[in-house]
Amino acid sequence: MTADAVGGVWQYATDLAAALGPMGVGVTLAVLGPAPSPDRRAEASRAGARLVETGLPLDWLCTEPAPVLAAGRAIADLAREVGADLVHLNSPSLLAGGSMGVPVLGVDHGGIGTWWQAAHGVRPDEAYAWLDALIRRGLLAADATVAPSASYAAAVARHHRLPTVPLAIHNGRAPVVPDLGTDAGQGAPVFTAGRLWDPVKNTHLLDRVAGRLSVPFEAAGALTGPHGETVGCRHLRTPGAMPGGAIAARLAQRPVFVSAARFEPFGLAVLEAAQAGCPLVLSGLGTFRELWTGAALIVPDQDEAAYAAAIERVLGDAALRQHLGEAARVRAARYTPQATAAAVASIYAGLTGGAPGLVGQVAA
Repeated sequence: MTADAVGGVWQYATDLAAALGPMGVGVTLAVLGPAPSPDRRAEASRAGARLVETGLPLDWLCTEPAPVLAAGRAIADLAREVGADLVHLNSPSLLAGGSMGVPVLGVDHGGIGTWWQAAHGVRPDEAYAWLDALIRRGLLAADATVAPSASYAAAVARHHRLPTVPLAIHNGRAPVVPDLGTDAGQGAPVFTAGRLWDPVKNTHLLDRVAGRLSVPFEAAGALTGPHGETVGCRHLRTPGAMPGGAIAARLAQRPVFVSAARFEPFGLAVLEAAQAGCPLVLSGLGTFRELWTGAALIVPDQDEAAYAAAIERVLGDAALRQHLGEAARVRAARYTPQATAAAVASIYAGLTGGAPGLVGQVAA
């Protein structure tokens, strides 16, 4: 199974590996991009995965096809070396250069093309069109394709003109244990977390929302992206990137959690907030409607006044706040690594001709 230590795919891969183990599925986790931190290496060990730090580049950090195609060939070689029965690609572009020699499951967690469309309203420009094309080739070549929500699966099929819509298998997340070893202090009553530099996260809108609120609004996450993208904030409290345990400690205080995202294939940060019992105020994005309708306040318009009004409504109504927090917690119980693993193992079995508990080794 391919993964990287940069974003949410790491949590997906390690949680999935841990849940697949009791089903008899052994996972070799092939890490592309920057080396994982000691904490992340420990997470992989606890998940029971064999960790291989490949040193291969991430597709979205490359500037041309050649390194991506070479990385795909290297992953095929690794699959042969470990005797994998199946390859689970969390970067479908790696299949663009040819066969892996065994069945391949391709999972689109959020490609450059669909992201670019959401961020800029057009298809990727020339600098990234080549990667968009590789992703399409990989999805077409995979023996099965998956997306983390039905809404995003439909977007992938439209964007890449696929003959079949990818299967929707919702992500799961093991609840993060709050880090009680350090003083978390009293956090702001309104909170968000994520890649703040990413334009689809709508940080500029959230900053304007913060300027309208009667209480502080804290936004945890990086303000600068890997290609030099930056975002400035006048009203949000921005402590920077926080470790998972520190974020969990903030969420344990049950602030109102807000996401105004314009693009989100699933949204692990929202799930973590829901698991902690935080009341949710979310954008009208199709993914959020699919996952959280009835368990969150949905703001249909990209309007800071509407977000501010929704947040103030929750803050000012203790009964509503309690109800939304409990509704989010109950809904979050649907989205577990075990549920994800059961669905994924069924696909593995179909591709390899084995029972879900007898799939064997998966190079992922």
